[in-house]
Amino acid sequence: MAVGIFDSGLGGLTVLGAVSRRLPELPLVYLGDSANAPYGVRDPQDIYDLTTSGVQRLFDAGCDLVILACNTASAAALRRMQEGWIPPGKRVLGVFVPLIEALTERQWGDNSPPREVAVKHVALFATPATVSSRAFQRELAFRAVGVDVEAQACGGVVDAIEEGDMILAEALVRSHVEALKRKMPRPDAAVLGCTHYPLMEEVFADALGPDVTVFSQPNLVAESLAFYLDRHPDMVGTGTENLFLTTGNPRAVSDHATRFLRRRIDFTAA
Repeated sequence: MAVGIFDSGLGGLTVLGAVSRRLPELPLVYLGDSANAPYGVRDPQDIYDLTTSGVQRLFDAGCDLVILACNTASAAALRRMQEGWIPPGKRVLGVFVPLIEALTERQWGDNSPPREVAVKHVALFATPATVSSRAFQRELAFRAVGVDVEAQACGGVVDAIEEGDMILAEALVRSHVEALKRKMPRPDAAVLGCTHYPLMEEVFADALGPDVTVFSQPNLVAESLAFYLDRHPDMVGTGTENLFLTTGNPRAVSDHATRFLRRRIDFTAA
């Protein structure tokens, strides 16, 4: 009886941390599919199957509302889930919506025609699966015109973060930023299209330079969730305690998660 947060691994903990700060009384159930991480190199059907399995586990735990705190799952599975899989009375929301809202400065319910926005050149950093889905570009095109998006598939970054090798993660981030800049030398904005990447936000910002606005998801998602729950208070649930579930080894995942959030997090088997 709580709000669920699902991720392929530990990246969604950045969203959970932001939600907990914004809504400290909100009970949360987190499920990380660490046994199958990362999703970013999997094919769309595999991502769909794993995502629906994880979300069903959260439904079974009493969550009527689940946040897909995974851009790869949001890009490859959410639309298909919304078209015929999600049962009545349940809701699944992705992390693209708040990002697009912030980038285009318009609410998701605004169905007016696409219009020009302040940002013209956007660098998208995401997993290979998110990039190949072109979901970000598709959703952006519904709301904005004249925006050039250059995507960079950041292979290896999620794996390095999940393994706690932040030195390697930093080196990979800088390499990917250099590769992006060869394609788009002067972006106006950069989108961190993976919930793992906020842990490397300072590295992205430093490598991109002071003239690039970096959009990171956790705080945007938390604010959007608060707004949603104001309109749908029945989706909050009656739970009182947070629960952390993993498909991986609970002890190992707990140790990694504790480093992630810099406070003790204890996972149990999903």
